[in-house]
Order: sequence, then C-alpha cells, then structure tokens
Amino acid sequence: MQPDPAFALLGLYEKALPEVYGYLLARCGDRVLAEELTSETFLGAVAACRKEHAPPVSTPWLIGVARHKLADHWRRTEREQRGLRLVHDDPVEDPWDEQLDALRARQVLESLTVAHRAVLTLRYVDGLPVRDVAAHLGRTIHATEALLTRAKTAFRRSYQGKEDRDA
Repeated sequence: MQPDPAFALLGLYEKALPEVYGYLLARCGDRVLAEELTSETFLGAVAACRKEHAPPVSTPWLIGVARHKLADHWRRTEREQRGLRLVHDDPVEDPWDEQLDALRARQVLESLTVAHRAVLTLRYVDGLPVRDVAAHLGRTIHATEALLTRAKTAFRRSYQGKEDRDA
C-alpha cells in the first residue's frame, strides 16, 4: 500500500504557507481575498497531488497552483462584472464620453512598452485566446499570462494617471 501523497504536502505546509500567502497578497492586495485563495490553493493542491502522474509537491509547484487560483478568481470576477453591466444596461449619457474614453485608451496604449502593447492588442483588440497570443509572441502560456497581468497593471496606472491629469 502506497502512502497518501497529501502527506508530503502536509510536511511542506508550514514552510510554504507564508510564501503562497505572500505571493497572493502581493498580487491581489486584499488580505481576506489572499487568505481565501491560499485556502483554495492548498485544497486544490491536495486533490491535484493525489492524481496519477502528479508532479512532486514543492513550494514552486504550490505557487503555480496559487497563480491558477488567482487567475480563476479574476475570470469569475470579470464574468460577474460583465453580467452586471449587461443587466444594468445603463444608456450612455453623452456619446462624446465614449469617444473620449476610446481616444484616451489609444493614447495610453501607445505610451506602453512594445511588449505590453503587443500582448494587450493581441488579447483584447484582436480577441485572441492567451494560448494564441503566446504562440504569436513566441512565449509560453504562463509567461504570456504574467506579461498580460503586468501589461494590464501598467495600462490601468497610466490610464488613471492620464484621467487625473485631464480632470
């Protein structure tokens, strides 16, 4: 009889917990959310490490699980917000506001680095899935997801800064 692989995870728990939590907190900035995602990470890791051909349990592997849990959270949040926007269906008060927002977005996009501009354009303007964006850029899917996260953060900061300067 083989031992339960989850016991290896239990042995790593105390060492890995602060690293996984710190990883998530640094990326989401919300303590409660980071705690929830940390919990989901370890629960997901238990299930994953019990599967046939599971990778060896390690802190970097747990960080990868945490990365996926965070991405899942962002996707859920985006779907919920999209649904709320569709339900709300608030008409635009001034059509010029929409055009000004689009113009500001184009200006911000042009101010970003080439890599950030490329990943955002391929993903959101062209509508390609991340795996296709990765193929176009010659990167792995995980590297592309990380680049996309950094690009969105840079875009958001620049967009909000421009909005503050224009106000």
